[in-house]
Amino acid sequence: MSLLKSLETAEAGTEITLNALLEEVKFNDQGLVPAIAQDSQTHSVLMLAWMDEQSIRTTLEDGFATYYSRSRKAYWRKGETSGHLQKLRSMRFDCDADTILLTVDQSGPACHTERQHCFYLKVDAEKVIVAPAE
Repeated sequence: MSLLKSLETAEAGTEITLNALLEEVKFNDQGLVPAIAQDSQTHSVLMLAWMDEQSIRTTLEDGFATYYSRSRKAYWRKGETSGHLQKLRSMRFDCDADTILLTVDQSGPACHTERQHCFYLKVDAEKVIVAPAE
């Protein structure tokens, strides 16, 4: 039985090592896994970015969300230029270890467009509408 399968029926409080879990993570062919950032207060989804093992460990070590930019092929701490940092509150993996959920305290807007979150393009049938600020 795989580790993930055994955790499906594990009692609350069961512990495994981070290394054991990272061996089970389904990184893509670039060594990345999607990471969703969620506001710890409002529970709003703020953004989606990508992480690899190094950015996961960096985030856990320093307590601020660090991602891997596929376009720049470099690591970036969210908010390093804008000052809109994401302080980590918790990190969770989904049941099949192919997505990460980061619960964060977001200082300022999460989106580089200065919007509160990155999901402002609302689809309505055959049209897309820029949603008002929330």
